[in-house]
Amino acid sequence: MPPPLPGPLAHLAPLLDDYGYPAVGVLVFLDNCVVPVPGQTILVLAAVYAGAGRLSLPVVLTVAFLAAFAGNTLAYLLGRTGGLAFVHRWGRYLRLTPERMARAESFFRRRGALVVTGARFVDGLRQTNGLVAGTTGMPSRRFLAANAAGAALWAGVWTAVGYFAGSNVTVLYREAVRYQVLLLVTVAAVLALVAFRALVRHRRRPPHDAAGRIPHQDNGDDVPADGRDHR
Repeated sequence: MPPPLPGPLAHLAPLLDDYGYPAVGVLVFLDNCVVPVPGQTILVLAAVYAGAGRLSLPVVLTVAFLAAFAGNTLAYLLGRTGGLAFVHRWGRYLRLTPERMARAESFFRRRGALVVTGARFVDGLRQTNGLVAGTTGMPSRRFLAANAAGAALWAGVWTAVGYFAGSNVTVLYREAVRYQVLLLVTVAAVLALVAFRALVRHRRRPPHDAAGRIPHQDNGDDVPADGRDHR
């Protein structure tokens, strides 16, 4: 029998008791594909069950990896096929201006692989990083490589947490969730700092005239519009 479980794990125990590996696969898939369901929680619970001998650890790890990879890949495809159309139609209501989308595309060209690899450890980013990567046009080869690395890392870490926690799963799970919240706050703070710096740089740019040129200074040598020097 598994050890006493904390609230979120105990609530999912009947689902895992009744459906086993398919429950892990479905929830992990959805949790990595835009839908905010407790995929990470059920993965930890399945690993606890594996530690108690009720499930196979290699099967739990394999199901979690494949489901996470497939879910994020589907989110990426949704972004590639319909993300830009959504932004063009509804982006102005979400303040997704063409300039902001251009900055997002530039960011994903430079840092997209790191974001996709590590995003699964942050609630919110786990569900949406594939969608954003697809919408901003991240190359498919780079995305798939980062997606596979992120799925393997995420599935491995949380499977290990549940499997080795044993009777300490309650304390360990609470500490892990606390760490995740701190990570989310840190990511939000970094994003806010980046946005603030971009705003400051934008405001410091010199104004442009209607033709997109920087106005020249009046030094007394201006030539009239007719091209003649009347001096």
